[in-house]
Amino acid sequence: MKFDETYVLLSGMYADGYFPNFLVDKVKNEIQKIITYLERGEKDTEKVQQQLDAMTIAINELEEEFEENDSEIETAARDSIAETVEYILKWFDIDLDVEEAIRERDW
Repeated sequence: MKFDETYVLLSGMYADGYFPNFLVDKVKNEIQKIITYLERGEKDTEKVQQQLDAMTIAINELEEEFEENDSEIETAARDSIAETVEYILKWFDIDLDVEEAIRERDW
C-alpha cells in the first residue's frame, strides 16, 4: 500500500520560518524511512516501534545542528512531527499511540 501522495509531511515546520528548510528536510528524510518500511506491508507493532525508535533517535541527533542554525526542535516542531507520525500510523492502520511511537524523543 502506497502512502497518501497528497499529504504534506511536516507542513507545520515547513510553514514556520524558524525552522531552516534544509534541516526540516533531514527530519522528513527520517520519517520517509518509516513510510517506505510501512509501504512494504509491515504490520507487527513491535517491529514498527523499533523503526520508529530509530527514526526518533536520528531526529534527536539533529538537535545540535538545529541549534547551530539558531533554531531548535521545540513545541511547534514536536507538534508537527507528532501530527505527521500520527497521520502515517492511521494511514497504514498501525495501532500505536503517537506518544508511544515517538517515546525516544528528547524534544
